[in-house]
Amino acid sequence: MARVPSARASIQPVDPRHPQPRHVQRAVAVLEAGGLVCYPTDTYYGIGCDLFQKKAIERLALLKRRDPHKPFAFLCADLGEVARYAIVDNEKFRLLRRILPGPYTVVLPATRVVPRTALTRQRTVGIRLPDAPVALALVNGLGRPLATTSAALPGDEPLVDAADIRDQLGHGVDLVLDGGLTLNEPSTVLDLSGPTPVVLRQGKGSVEGLFR
Repeated sequence: MARVPSARASIQPVDPRHPQPRHVQRAVAVLEAGGLVCYPTDTYYGIGCDLFQKKAIERLALLKRRDPHKPFAFLCADLGEVARYAIVDNEKFRLLRRILPGPYTVVLPATRVVPRTALTRQRTVGIRLPDAPVALALVNGLGRPLATTSAALPGDEPLVDAADIRDQLGHGVDLVLDGGLTLNEPSTVLDLSGPTPVVLRQGKGSVEGLFR
């Protein structure tokens, strides 16, 4: 049975490399109002909301049908912001400078400014700094990190087309920024919270020679 597109979500075409400021501002306004926005990244489409709005986080968890106590990764605007929300020593910072912006999620010890909704039981956070102008423009426009997750229903492959996202997730998403088709590749997840880096998931980001 085909899903009926939601009248709630709208699609806004956007240039994926040079996002138009008016389209970014429209999306930022949605985020500021506690809404959910879908956007292209350097892996696949993500769905995000303001990291500091608890009700928005709860909406995102409901849409993804996941435990609201299980934290989402979040997007930062630059390495300086990463260091605000995560404890990064000199060695790890040098590594981050080599790989970010890029298709990696890094797990790091959290600082005290991280909201509880983003903390794991181990008091770590998953952080993305993607090589994706639209996503970075949203974070910069909002002035705060975005909680983020893949544009996919539980158990399904992430969606790579904005129209499909509207059709399948439009009941819970307020705005879809259409940057064209994306590749269905996840980020590489690196756990940097301990003394030795651990690759938790091999994705688009290469790990060859990373820890030499």
